[in-house]
Amino acid sequence: MSCIGIVGGGQLARMLALSGTPLGLGFIFLDPASDACAASLGAHVQGAYDDRRQFRRLAKHADVVTYEFENVPEAAMECLSREVPVYPNAAALATARDRLREKQLFTELAIPTAPHAEVNSLDDLERAAARTGFPAILKTRTLGYDGKGQKTLHGPGDLGPAWSELGRVPLILEGMVRFDREVSCIAVRARNGETAFYPLAENLHREGMLRVSWSRPGDAMTLQMQGYARRVLERLDYVGVLTIEFFQAGDVLMANEMAPRVHNSGHWTIEGAQTSQFENHLRAILGLPLGATEPVGHAAMVNCIGQTPDPAAVLGIPGAHLHRYGKAFRAGRKVGHVTVRADNRTDLEARLNRVL
Repeated sequence: MSCIGIVGGGQLARMLALSGTPLGLGFIFLDPASDACAASLGAHVQGAYDDRRQFRRLAKHADVVTYEFENVPEAAMECLSREVPVYPNAAALATARDRLREKQLFTELAIPTAPHAEVNSLDDLERAAARTGFPAILKTRTLGYDGKGQKTLHGPGDLGPAWSELGRVPLILEGMVRFDREVSCIAVRARNGETAFYPLAENLHREGMLRVSWSRPGDAMTLQMQGYARRVLERLDYVGVLTIEFFQAGDVLMANEMAPRVHNSGHWTIEGAQTSQFENHLRAILGLPLGATEPVGHAAMVNCIGQTPDPAAVLGIPGAHLHRYGKAFRAGRKVGHVTVRADNRTDLEARLNRVL
């Protein structure tokens, strides 16, 4: 039986383990939290993400290692990769964890992005704002997610306070773009280069957090989206699931961010695709054939923020599936999700409205 090491023990690691259990896989998680929600599904190495001694423990027991989020020290993962295969590779992690480096990669590959500039000082910020105009978004280059580590700038008076509030660390300024909708591409690439794509996901964010994702089979932007994702996969010699989030403005897609992992906007694949993103990530990193990514009807996903709804109320809705992560309820925290599935789009929207 293969053992998968996962850096991180949150809900993504938990869902990876749940998808791998029927395949006879074992799991070991590295996470600093004593109550990591994935820990009950395998061995738990409790330690910091920069603790090389604990990384060696992980490497000793795992046949291959992956990670559930990109805010892992690059140097630690490079060290780990010298002892055990790590997928996605260190180059993918180094690029995706740094908002400037990922924008530079998109530009190199001729993938459109919002206007942006590197910011290392208040003078840099003033010059950058003169180019992007207002409004603009100032972001930390690393350690930002779910709307954290960023400030919206409405005018010159916001520059100094934002520079101070974000800690005077390396930043990136991005011009605000007008867009019609937000979409994401969930792609997977195997060790042998075999590549597959899930249907485009249309996403609704509020206060920087994903709230709802809809699967959109046959969407008109699919081929453009997949072409851009394929460039990134091949350039990075990528193995595993890759997610790229885009803004759509008219018939143009602009890459916003990428995540070198399974992603919240792909949770609908558990019930809504022939093979979930989680199982396909495991297949890819183990060198197994990829599973079919075709949709099963129409599907959508709703995040549960802060608390989960009454199970009886959700499960009384046809096609609804409740996923609770085993995490303590707390305001602003993702503690579960609901997937809704139907045979057609009309029924899907009706059921989704009941969930909402």
